[in-house]
Amino acid sequence: MAAPVPSVETFLKQNQEADLLRFSTAGSVDDGKSTLIGRLLYEANSLYEDQLAALRKDSTKFMREELDLSLVMDGLKAEREQAITIDVAYRYFSTPKRHFIIADTPGHEQYTRNMATGASTADLAVVLIDASKGVLIQSKRHAFIASLLGIQHMVVAVNKMDLAGYSEEVFRKIQDDFGTFAEKLQITDLVYIPVSALNGDNVVRMSEKMPWYDGSPLLRHLENVHVMGSRNLIDLRFPVQYVNRPNMNFRGYAGRIASGTIGKGDEVLVLPSQRRTKVRSIVTFDGELAKAFAPQSVTVTLEDDVDVNRGDMLVHPHNIPHVYREIDAILIWMDPSPMQIGKVYLVKHTTQLLKGSVTGLNFKINPETLGREKAAELRLNEIGRVTVQLFKQIFCDEYSRNRETGSFIVIDPMTYATVAAGTIIERGRLSSAAKLAETGKAKNKIIHRQEGAVTPADRAKLLRQRPATLWFTGLSSSGKSSLAFELEKRLMAAGHLCFVLDGDNVRHGLNRDLSFSPPDRTENIRRVAEVARLFNEAGVIVLTAFISPYRADRGHAQEIIGAGQFIEIYTDSPVSVCERRDPKGLYEKAKAGLIPEFTGINAPYEVPQNPAIHLKTGEESLDVSAEKVYNYLRRNGFLTV
Repeated sequence: MAAPVPSVETFLKQNQEADLLRFSTAGSVDDGKSTLIGRLLYEANSLYEDQLAALRKDSTKFMREELDLSLVMDGLKAEREQAITIDVAYRYFSTPKRHFIIADTPGHEQYTRNMATGASTADLAVVLIDASKGVLIQSKRHAFIASLLGIQHMVVAVNKMDLAGYSEEVFRKIQDDFGTFAEKLQITDLVYIPVSALNGDNVVRMSEKMPWYDGSPLLRHLENVHVMGSRNLIDLRFPVQYVNRPNMNFRGYAGRIASGTIGKGDEVLVLPSQRRTKVRSIVTFDGELAKAFAPQSVTVTLEDDVDVNRGDMLVHPHNIPHVYREIDAILIWMDPSPMQIGKVYLVKHTTQLLKGSVTGLNFKINPETLGREKAAELRLNEIGRVTVQLFKQIFCDEYSRNRETGSFIVIDPMTYATVAAGTIIERGRLSSAAKLAETGKAKNKIIHRQEGAVTPADRAKLLRQRPATLWFTGLSSSGKSSLAFELEKRLMAAGHLCFVLDGDNVRHGLNRDLSFSPPDRTENIRRVAEVARLFNEAGVIVLTAFISPYRADRGHAQEIIGAGQFIEIYTDSPVSVCERRDPKGLYEKAKAGLIPEFTGINAPYEVPQNPAIHLKTGEESLDVSAEKVYNYLRRNGFLTV
């Protein structure tokens, strides 16, 4: 019995509620990307009669034996004559479950820049591999670029299975070969589907010719894959694109929400002025909204008359981006002329257009092995890690966290051609996709850890304590040092050997060569963790007082010290309280722009997700907080009498 046909009202409601998936195709030349998309549109009944008529006519004109579905996407004359894709072709279609925007990208190496353009806005990448050829370097290059561009969902469509006799062995071999390469990429969702775009096998319907495949056909997978989880709805980033002032009674700030949500009445911080205000209204063409979220385009009005211009950014006061004039990035070079170190280019970041120059090329990346290679320049389609010096500050995040504020393009100031695309990486660290040759780095075979005859148990018995590192973390003036020294006094009075490693004291000696830049902060914490470990090995209880704003740094410190001896203590105090307590006037200086990377003002603080001890130091006294930590040590067997 046939399923009942839905009513017009039901169909329209389903169509309105369906969400959108953007996906791009990638892979080597002649792998059948355009044919696959043409087949997808054809069998999903997404081609109109006039389009089918034109397709039949063009197939005859170009002397194709059957209906050539690749012509649906190959719109340029040169593409149709050569049966290749040159430019990015976009096509919209929908099913009852979902709307789709497809970016069909070229496979030729010389058009890699076009592939990167098409993948830059995609939620998912379909990488095609010709079953008769296996995994080629261009397939790896495109998969690597898709990973660098933050695409978390990837489908490897092993095409032309008809030429391989629909062999499971061929499919599994390609799956193993690509899987070995993909282990080095930052892809969280990887699916393999054997297809024949020419014959339609496993494109829209399951194929009877491959009974060994028990997965979904391509369209069903695209309809059901969950991509909303990879979108950042936490960090509010609203770059102002246009100041809307139609009359004296209205002043709004228009733009597209890059990430996060914004609501009427929310407190916001204006960057770079550091002015705080509240949202009066959120205006759209269809009327006012109570709340808006990425990627909506809205106009925001504010309660106070503050100076906001194009390129400024609205954020939540306790969740601010990095404010940098120098960035580390992975750069994809897209111009026939090689990159020039020191040349002044234009850099487009969110709604800002500013000048900058590449001051250093750390290495370029071999797309086949993902290994680092020394290089003096980047040429067309080459990828490398660079340092970019900007002529003014930008407000950015790591690309792995925020694709909108973590990306930029480089423009030639003479021709206004886009010459490169970049993704910002955390200072001093690389993403998983760009760690490259770290796994192949040789270890030093002549250095070995030495152990004496005195055991940790011997020291614990002598000192009547188990060694531990109490890692106090929090904003400046949240009470870390005061609490550490108060606890040190109590422990010593009870006969327990301990020592405080304070941030200021360490920077006077051991770490006086380090600045407060993110990479130097990372090195500062690493050195402190190594020292704390040595103290612990001597049986001493260590109390550290460091802002240590990044979770990754604190996680690395825990790895060095050991999970059983690392006790993370969060000194939780609001910024307003820290400002009132600030004996050095650092907050005031930071707001005046005199301290460029000050945590809580113009540099982020990543709150501990699961600290061992959470102290509300903005509300409770020093004695109460110290007593809580002391009791924790006694309850958990670190102190013996």
